[in-house]
Amino acid sequence: MRISRSKAALAALAAGLAAGLAIPAIGQNKPESILPPGFGDPAPAPTPNQPRPRATTPSQPDQATPPPVARPAAPVGVPGMPLAPDAIPTPLDTPSPTATPPSATDFAAFVRADMPAYARRSLARVGVAGPEQGAMAPTAYGRADGRFLETLMRRLHAPVASRWVSIALRRALLARVDTPVGVNGSDFAAERAWLLVRMGESVAGRAMAQAVDTEDYTPKMFEAAMQAALATGDPAALCPAVDAGAALGRERGWILARAMCAGLSGMPAKAQPMIAAARKSRLAGGVDLLLAQKVAGAGQSGRQAVTIEWDDVTQLTAWRFGLAMASGVEIPATLLATGSAAVDGWRALSPALDPHVRAAAAELAAARGILSSAALIDLYSAIDAGDDQSIAEAGIARDLRAAYDAANVTARAEALKRLWEEPKGAEGRYARLVLTAGAAARIPTTLEKPDVDRIVASILSAGLDMRALRWREQATRGTDAWALLALVDPAAPTLSFDDVGAYAGANDGDGLKRRMFFAGMAGLGRMSASEVERGARSLGVRVGREDSWTRALGKAALDREPGTVVLLSAVGMQTRQWRGVSPEALYHIVLALRAAGLPGEAKMVAVEAMSRL
Repeated sequence: MRISRSKAALAALAAGLAAGLAIPAIGQNKPESILPPGFGDPAPAPTPNQPRPRATTPSQPDQATPPPVARPAAPVGVPGMPLAPDAIPTPLDTPSPTATPPSATDFAAFVRADMPAYARRSLARVGVAGPEQGAMAPTAYGRADGRFLETLMRRLHAPVASRWVSIALRRALLARVDTPVGVNGSDFAAERAWLLVRMGESVAGRAMAQAVDTEDYTPKMFEAAMQAALATGDPAALCPAVDAGAALGRERGWILARAMCAGLSGMPAKAQPMIAAARKSRLAGGVDLLLAQKVAGAGQSGRQAVTIEWDDVTQLTAWRFGLAMASGVEIPATLLATGSAAVDGWRALSPALDPHVRAAAAELAAARGILSSAALIDLYSAIDAGDDQSIAEAGIARDLRAAYDAANVTARAEALKRLWEEPKGAEGRYARLVLTAGAAARIPTTLEKPDVDRIVASILSAGLDMRALRWREQATRGTDAWALLALVDPAAPTLSFDDVGAYAGANDGDGLKRRMFFAGMAGLGRMSASEVERGARSLGVRVGREDSWTRALGKAALDREPGTVVLLSAVGMQTRQWRGVSPEALYHIVLALRAAGLPGEAKMVAVEAMSRL
């Protein structure tokens, strides 16, 4: 089979339904911020006596909000989650890190609704996709308290260690779910959109913001919608809500968005005075105002030539990223380096960039679960079909083509080896396993002296467990491949601790991979209770230890709330490196995923722990 040479299709929302951003607010004093306050900063202190947002009523009885239940304890002792149960705020007390305090303004009064009442979407069930599109069911969060869920989302530092947990979290965040008790449907959608953006899932974040009618936007949703529009480089996405956003009176970004939307609508005579007024009033200045002016002049009859100079700019912001992408302005590599990890995902999904420019970011995005193996192959196929074959990315594309099309199996295996050995960092090496999963799955088991460990790891990185099991006979007991296949083989017998002790995988000088192997097998139920106890004592893995995080995770699993389980699993993996995830955390996550009805994800997370160490 030849690699598809179609144009790169990086729509992660369709293909993948499988720490707050480290970008500070625009400027400090010059220019002043035109982004939502708290962008990249800690959550503001609770503001007392804030008025409650406009109440919403479910339009259909079967979409009613679930009855209230006791609020579970917030996890403690987990990085980034220093909460006590009594410290859980309501959304009215503590807005999102990007949200401004609500006011008594009736925001719907500023929006002209052209649709009839029967066509409006209910806030009782909000989301982008259902189970038929690969997302979770409407009851994914069960009877969990909405304030508890919002707090977890707001405090979650992305990206998380596991590619497969990130994929499952996207499915949970995009799902068309019943709005939990205690929260407004628009606010709950805003928290989901903002978390998706911080994960690098810019397209999914924008889709989540657009799942709510603009006349139902709350202050928090106005903030989240702006972040999603900037992350996708799509300021036109702000235009349906721009008048109501500007009417908030506090966010300068929305005021400038009015000028941009006027220009994009072909009304330069209206846009230019707005830009001039913003400059005169010092609403914004420097490159931030110039970028807005350039976008405003991009519409029909704009006739504005604006030159962007980055010489004095030392920090990348969402505003600068989004408007530069929208206006075709190249961002210097040195400035890109000041952005957060989420920017890699935004760039990988940006259609404004050429495939070879997106390639490096796309590989990191694939390692983090933003892109699938198929999407990454499509990207390199587009590079291979391009005119410039002298660039380094074209060499990678040629090796990938050889891994599929070489005349003999040995040449295909050599091409795979070149691709695997080129990256220097751990994340890059795992990304290459994802890239080559399909090619590795086509290697016959009759290959002489195969690299079984990496072939199996590559195949499993894309979830192709049945294809990987062809290598059972070639996987020597105690090797990495043998351990990986033991984790995914449904027909494998129950293992004893002696089997775990026989594992002696590569690069396991401190024994962490062996402890992870034990935690994965125990969490998947592949060992008897007595053998789990024996292994826990011998390896020092305290699987029986409890804290508020393990209790909340266990309760969500018993209640069959897969969305809550995945969110709590991500909370326990708030680290960029797998060495930051303890074997105890892996055990509880795998056990909870399996109990919540996600056995496939449980297996893949256990496999990933072994593959990435």
